[in-house]
Amino acid sequence: MRWTLQSETGRLTDVLLCRPDHYHWIDTNAIAHGTLASGTDFDHVAAVVQYDGLVATLQAAGVTCHFLSPEPGFPYQVYTRDSSQVTPWGPALTQMRMPARRGEYARVLDFYGAEFWRYATNGTIEGGDIHVIRPGLLLVGHSGVRTDLAGAAQFGGWFADAGWDVRLQPFAEHFLHLDVLFCMAADDLAVACIEVLGDGFAAWAAANGIGIIPASYAEVMDMGCNLLALGDRRVVSPAHSVRINGALRRAGITVFDPALDVFARGGGSVHCLTMPLHRNPL
Repeated sequence: MRWTLQSETGRLTDVLLCRPDHYHWIDTNAIAHGTLASGTDFDHVAAVVQYDGLVATLQAAGVTCHFLSPEPGFPYQVYTRDSSQVTPWGPALTQMRMPARRGEYARVLDFYGAEFWRYATNGTIEGGDIHVIRPGLLLVGHSGVRTDLAGAAQFGGWFADAGWDVRLQPFAEHFLHLDVLFCMAADDLAVACIEVLGDGFAAWAAANGIGIIPASYAEVMDMGCNLLALGDRRVVSPAHSVRINGALRRAGITVFDPALDVFARGGGSVHCLTMPLHRNPL
């Protein structure tokens, strides 16, 4: 397979994106609902400028950017994290829950062609709930809304059959995807909202050598936890995540911080906007 990865934190070489030609906010999650209810005007020009800034940041970091073909009628196609998941054995096609997003699979099929390793068929599962932590360790969240237990169990079962340690993590549907509450920054460090995920999750992270920079409820609802590890102790994190970015820098992480608040108000930030296609081994 051309596209493989074994971790969330190996050096990122290739990423799958989708330009925001048809992006606008739609009422499919709690964050977007709040934005729309507030009467905030959507600025498409600002969205394009911010997206171009993200692409420039990735390219400057040595990442090759690949793009799905944007299709009218799918404004959240820009959040490429959800519609597929690359694994150590090749890409898997996920099975998205929301009717407004199901049709995104067509352009995903066009991109990967015959390179799929697996197709999700049980329940629903979206890439924002999947974290390939490192070789041998997988974390899959399930809220019953975007990813349900059946979808998480099927995906996790593929890894368990290969000898991986798999944790299926429940969380409240209010938070959309697990990557709103947890993202790896380096192989030994994550940002996470422990006040939501709980002491059991904190103990699991500690047992696996993962230190935690804590994020508050307010920060996760502002998509401040939603970052992308580039490898080599580098991350892309949204500029508005000021406190967390400072904590990352104090922990020895190089932080690239493009403005992404237009996308955050729609319920997704840099982790949601990117599907890593290949990472070098740790």
